[in-house]
Amino acid sequence: MFKNLYLGIKFSFSYFSILPIKFKSTDNLANPHILNVMLLSLPLVGYLLGFATVTLFFLLSSLGWYGAIFSAIFYMILYGFLHTEAIIDVFDAIYASHGGKDAYEIIKEPTVGAIGVLYGVAFLLLKVAGIVFLLIHALFAEFIAVLVISRLSLLTLLILHDFKSSFVTQLKEALDYWFLGLIFLLITIMGSVYLASFLIWLIIGTIVGFSISIFFANRLKFVNGDVLGATLESVEILLFLVVAIFMV
Repeated sequence: MFKNLYLGIKFSFSYFSILPIKFKSTDNLANPHILNVMLLSLPLVGYLLGFATVTLFFLLSSLGWYGAIFSAIFYMILYGFLHTEAIIDVFDAIYASHGGKDAYEIIKEPTVGAIGVLYGVAFLLLKVAGIVFLLIHALFAEFIAVLVISRLSLLTLLILHDFKSSFVTQLKEALDYWFLGLIFLLITIMGSVYLASFLIWLIIGTIVGFSISIFFANRLKFVNGDVLGATLESVEILLFLVVAIFMV
């Protein structure tokens, strides 16, 4: 049990960040119990990446906005621009489908079109701007909360959708809904202790995540890992905006 917990947490950090984590050849990462822990550890990944980003900003705070920009880019580097890449693929497939092309074939191609790249750049600028704003205004708890909530929102999407991806389907089958509910409850309680508005942001983030994923699903006619990543990225950007509007 403890080995599965350990391997699941390691797998989560290995998959959702660029941290140099290695596994033994005997480690069975396809074990459903390990995959379940891997998914349920996703909010923890968001929390620690956020904590590292805020810590870096404290060290660079004398640099003002430059230190904030550096810290924002550092956050995105920490997860390997994984979700930004998903934005490029999703919007490239959406616009290619307008010309009668198969969106699924487009999204699986290793190359991308100009539209996808432009959306990727636009989302990158919005993401960096949102993080910089929150850091400059010392909204550190709110920033970390957004990173946790966006990842919790993603986990709910595994329940709500069927996936055109063998790996994501495998993850969905491994996810224990009872443990997910417990994680939701624990994070809500802990988050509310440190941030009074946490539950409000969680509700908004979950609703926004579901709505955006439905939008992508209707346009693409399927849901896969790229759609999940693009949804997570969109939720973070919109929550940064909402927090900025109501907390400053």
